[in-house]
Amino acid sequence: MAESPTQIEHWLPPGAKPEPVELSIVVPALNEQVTIGEFVDWCREGIRRAGVTGQILIVDSSTDATPDLARAHGAEVLRVPKRGLGRAYIDAIPFIRGQWVIMGDADLTYDFRELEPFVEKFRAGDEMVMGSRFKGEIEPGAMPPLHRYFGTPLTTWILNRLYGSRFSDIHCGMRGLTRDALLRIRLRSQSWEYASEMVLKAARKGLRIAEVPVRFYRDRDGRVSHHRRAGWMSPWIAGWLNLRVMLVYSPDSFVFKPGLALFAAGFALCAALAAGPINLGKIQLNLHSMLLALVAAVLGYACVQLGVLARLMHGLRPESTRTWLACFSYNRGVLSGAGLSLAGVALFVPLLREYFAQGFRLVGFSHAAIFGLLLLITGFQTFVFTLLLEIAKRVVHESNRE
Repeated sequence: MAESPTQIEHWLPPGAKPEPVELSIVVPALNEQVTIGEFVDWCREGIRRAGVTGQILIVDSSTDATPDLARAHGAEVLRVPKRGLGRAYIDAIPFIRGQWVIMGDADLTYDFRELEPFVEKFRAGDEMVMGSRFKGEIEPGAMPPLHRYFGTPLTTWILNRLYGSRFSDIHCGMRGLTRDALLRIRLRSQSWEYASEMVLKAARKGLRIAEVPVRFYRDRDGRVSHHRRAGWMSPWIAGWLNLRVMLVYSPDSFVFKPGLALFAAGFALCAALAAGPINLGKIQLNLHSMLLALVAAVLGYACVQLGVLARLMHGLRPESTRTWLACFSYNRGVLSGAGLSLAGVALFVPLLREYFAQGFRLVGFSHAAIFGLLLLITGFQTFVFTLLLEIAKRVVHESNRE
């Protein structure tokens, strides 16, 4: 029985040479001794049918005989500490020798004897090839109703709405990328959420994406899925992690444009009311409307800042990011922030003088002073955000150098 690894070790099967190949099958495994031998045999058959040279790389952190059985059937084994599913793929990248990479599970739920559709798409120029269980076949009992009819369709719908993509099954474990695309995606997720990160980054970076139908089988007798091993909460935790990565990696998708519209409308209305009330027929826009406009402008500006910062940190929209960084350059940001703040103070000072003159009481309100308050807040936000962007740019620069 194998021991749990504490550091990365790379084991080649007897007689194998680490030469470049066309296709690398990269699959994490954790205590899969029930299925691993037959799975490697499936992979070898799939490579033969597809007519390609191949590498079978099992990324393993098992405590049972999984790594020994994998090598005995002709697979390479990369022994890594148990750090999560996404981390397994990250650890595997330096050991991938193929120009195309196909990922999946070692539990015989995906049919790795059928690799030809993936290879055909790669040869046609696609950079990411997603398997789709909904376009293929799902064996009865293979997918719990909660996953099949609620979890997977819902999270797929959310991702498609956020990123303008057209996936039918974002959680399908069998998927492929070119090695270049895998490097460009720069996977960061350590656990289950790697699946959503990979898909959303591919969509945002404009990779050429295709889908192919796949067969999805139920677990073999004697094998218990990892979700069931982890308890009934595991699928919910996985779904929550995937939703989190969708939101964290692209808040600009759902806050940037609404925030820009909210800021523009709020600022324009507040500026229009700075000279006094406005009558629109029987409707009068006065101080209450002005305060509402101020709140809208402040919240909208915060959303715009979050969107710009997200685009910079994740690098998923480089052209748009460069445009906004030019608008928020250090010189422009500091000078405009100072200008807005000084203008705000100038408009707010008369109300402050009246407050002191009346014995620390406000007898009336000044429309101009409220607009000045908005300018003061916006100016301070601009100054602080400019400094935050400068810090973020340096962090991104250092990260890219590494």
